[in-house]
Amino acid sequence: MNDTTMWWVLAGALVALELATGTFYLLMLGLGAVAGALAAMAGYNISTQLVAAALVGGAGALLLGQWRQRQVTTATQADDQFLDLGATVEVEAWDAMGTSQVKHRGAAWTAVLAPGQTATPGVYRIQAMAGNRLVLEKT
Repeated sequence: MNDTTMWWVLAGALVALELATGTFYLLMLGLGAVAGALAAMAGYNISTQLVAAALVGGAGALLLGQWRQRQVTTATQADDQFLDLGATVEVEAWDAMGTSQVKHRGAAWTAVLAPGQTATPGVYRIQAMAGNRLVLEKT
């Protein structure tokens, strides 16, 4: 297998892995692999190919990191993203793992207790969202 083919296979694998994980950093590294493939197609040696891949992939990852740091979420935007905060749900029972299945807005959600809360049935307020789980506190 020649250098160009290896670079294209690596680029494809990085893009596929990015699609599976959802992180754009792997996409930037995939772009670096494309730069390595283009350098190989141009006839450069392996050292130059590695430098091209490292420069493009590294620069892309750094620029992406800086761009993400500049993205500021205002309090209003945060409120718009988490409209469920403060809503109440009925908890019928807690399992041994400290979780419960609750109905909220017509869908089943996994709920966990906020720190310092006791697992008893009743009405709870949504304090936060941790991924796809509701963090509840007793009302």
